[in-house]
Amino acid sequence: MRIILLQTAPEWGNPAQSREDARRMLMGSRADLVVLPEMFSTGFVTEPEGVAESEEGDSLRWMQEYARNKGCAVAGSVSVLTGKGYRNRFYFVFPDGHYQYYDKHHLFTYAGEDNHYKAGDERVIVEYAGFRILLQVCYDLRFPVFARNRLVEGKPDYDLILYVASWPQQRIDAWDALLKARAIENVCFVAGVNRVGKDPGNLYSGHTSLYGPRGELLSICKEGRIDIIEFELKHALLDQFRESFPALRDADNQ
Repeated sequence: MRIILLQTAPEWGNPAQSREDARRMLMGSRADLVVLPEMFSTGFVTEPEGVAESEEGDSLRWMQEYARNKGCAVAGSVSVLTGKGYRNRFYFVFPDGHYQYYDKHHLFTYAGEDNHYKAGDERVIVEYAGFRILLQVCYDLRFPVFARNRLVEGKPDYDLILYVASWPQQRIDAWDALLKARAIENVCFVAGVNRVGKDPGNLYSGHTSLYGPRGELLSICKEGRIDIIEFELKHALLDQFRESFPALRDADNQ
């Protein structure tokens, strides 16, 4: 599966410009899956009133249009207003335009995200291009039990974790360490897609990166700059490592 990770600098509260910037970054690229950061169209808005989109708003429609036109999947989170309140919603859009979504479970109370958003309560795994993919958003990265790779009929229930984030520069060492740890402990690929640039409260340095099941760094974006990763994930290599080092079979059943 050829994956593209976009390290963008969302225009604060300007979805149309943010989407256009992402489109330009993707010109000439071909992939099976494109992954964008958390709240890629607005930046990380903790006060979504007047900014959040409807559940099937412009950003989702843009993702669907791109997916259909390019014959690939597109993933990223958007601030949305639902019938049950505001959600930080991670959409995974398939090439035919249909989609699944995950609502961020661990809301970032330190920044007051929980004052306006409702937490999701379901863990979501999508199946695409021969991979089972766990969807996670930013602060979820700090909670390993929620992301634990569980054995189902003797097999791991996912192969790849996608973390989309707005993770600020002052805590970037934790981002790097935890992405690597999630790959090692879950014996899987991990993609962490973070933004760069500034918003009213923070500076972002990116460190968008891709890790293999040994915890090896496969690719990383340039620090502090708009950048892109293009990489071919090979399921056979994951299967071979899991077979040669079957650590998940000894995992705690909790």
